[in-house]
Amino acid sequence: MIDRYSRKEMAKIWELNSKFDYYLQVELAVCDAYAQIGTISKDIAKQIRQKASFSVERIDEIEREVRHDVIAFLTCVNESLGDLGRYVHVGMTSSDVIDTAFALQIQDSGKIILEDLSKTIETLKNLAKEHRQTLCIGRSHGIHAEVMTFGVKLCNWIDILSRQKENFEHALEQIRVGQISGPVGTYSNISPEIEEITCKNLGLKPAKVSTQIISRDYHAYFMQSLALIASVIEQFATEIRHLQKTEVLELEEGFAKGQKGSSAMPHKKNPVLSENLCGLARVVRANSVVALENIPLWHERDISHSSAERIIFPDSLTLVDFMLNRFNGIMENIVVHKDNMLAHTNEFGGIVYSQKVLLSLVAKGLSREDAYVIVQRNALNAFQNHGDFKENLLKDSDVTELLSTAEINEIFNPNAFLQNINSIYDRVLS
Repeated sequence: MIDRYSRKEMAKIWELNSKFDYYLQVELAVCDAYAQIGTISKDIAKQIRQKASFSVERIDEIEREVRHDVIAFLTCVNESLGDLGRYVHVGMTSSDVIDTAFALQIQDSGKIILEDLSKTIETLKNLAKEHRQTLCIGRSHGIHAEVMTFGVKLCNWIDILSRQKENFEHALEQIRVGQISGPVGTYSNISPEIEEITCKNLGLKPAKVSTQIISRDYHAYFMQSLALIASVIEQFATEIRHLQKTEVLELEEGFAKGQKGSSAMPHKKNPVLSENLCGLARVVRANSVVALENIPLWHERDISHSSAERIIFPDSLTLVDFMLNRFNGIMENIVVHKDNMLAHTNEFGGIVYSQKVLLSLVAKGLSREDAYVIVQRNALNAFQNHGDFKENLLKDSDVTELLSTAEINEIFNPNAFLQNINSIYDRVLS
């Protein structure tokens, strides 16, 4: 199966040319702010906006000499502006440009992730509606527990992913901050008013305090939200992997015409997409640890965080974008083996109905302890001897003295397990 996914949109945000374009957006917004309060004329700000340009090749050439990327960027821009260059970067420090531009990159990337989340949640909702009554076995400790529906399982996934969307929205809003505060964040040569106007025009909020940089707990919190998204995708992918095991075969990833599963064994159809997602989740989680380690910087600023962020942010955002699109593609093409799901609910003569039998015996007057012994005896006999739990009950006088054949048959009606699932659906899909 080919993922209906392109990394171009996300990758473009993090290209070197785009990074400097975000830098330029910040510088131009500051010039506009100066014009708004009358420090420079609006005509000068307009001319700067019309003429300002850069080329990555020229920036690289300058940086080889000055060994400072922001200075190289500013020098290149000023070459396009001539005398107008004296109005650019007034009262600012490099991190004013870097961190505010970084915030813009994160916001634009976040919009893509939110679209991915919405699309994936909608796919799961459609599946949940389709499989509201598709009987399957619920498992605890990996062992058959009681009857449920595949739709209820999907409702859980929807709830989890919806919660992670809310978490991500909150983290994205938290990190929607910029700074134009100068060296060590004291506004020594620039006014807080310029920061407020600039941030407002860029769609950001001014950081309440910036110590020449925006504090990195913002960024760590955002990265944790990405790690949570990746981890719950791994949770879902792990479930698919188990349910695609040959001896289970309740779900299968879509298998395209002409696809091959193994170089040696032509019969193989492997859950390779889900396995891939599990591996990528480890990378995103590892990157979130780096973001935590970026929090303790020296005094008001150092740049030990910078080199790591140039890797972990574009990588993690690109990976989560990829993972959501891949998982959505898996679920759009998932093969549901309803017959196998149903068969697993009836294995060993329906031993998963044991609690229903237990409660029925208690309702007839037996103590819970005595009823438990009777039910467990019949269930384990069926399990250990590949027998039939229901048939064992019908032959057990301790049971038949209290329960009629009709009552026993009614106990094994799966609808009793489903009488309250609509309340789950109402909560999740309303």
